[in-house]
Amino acid sequence: MERLTNIGLQKEDSQQIAEKLNELLANYHLYYQNLRGFHWNIKGIHFFQLHTKFEELYTVALTKIDAIAERILTIGQQPLHTFSDYVRVSSIQEAGKLSGDKETITVTHQNLSTLLDLEREILKLAAETGDEGTVSLISEDINENEKTLWMLNAFLS
Repeated sequence: MERLTNIGLQKEDSQQIAEKLNELLANYHLYYQNLRGFHWNIKGIHFFQLHTKFEELYTVALTKIDAIAERILTIGQQPLHTFSDYVRVSSIQEAGKLSGDKETITVTHQNLSTLLDLEREILKLAAETGDEGTVSLISEDINENEKTLWMLNAFLS
């Protein structure tokens, strides 16, 4: 029985990483959907700023969703692809009926913090198993998400 994937990684390691990447994928889908709802429903004096910012954030999230799913496939595993799976696996919850600036930014901050915690777990696991492709993908995402979190903190202060 072959112990290596088509790209030379240990199959057992790749399965473990794929499980965590699928968890990240599920969380990103809920984060994305929350951002869409905030974009559509934002009200108040910061409408123009936040309407544009939420669109920017969900556009970036959609690109990341695709990259995560493709990485799961690259390491020889199957990405989750039903919304019921995403809701079941995600620790990010649906955030319905929110329209205020502080509440939508607070939830976005919480969601991003959840993503960052999970990404740091994946980064450690990928580094330990020599999965440089996943390390690269997640490192870049952590850097970008930390900057966004800093900006959200600035808005909330």
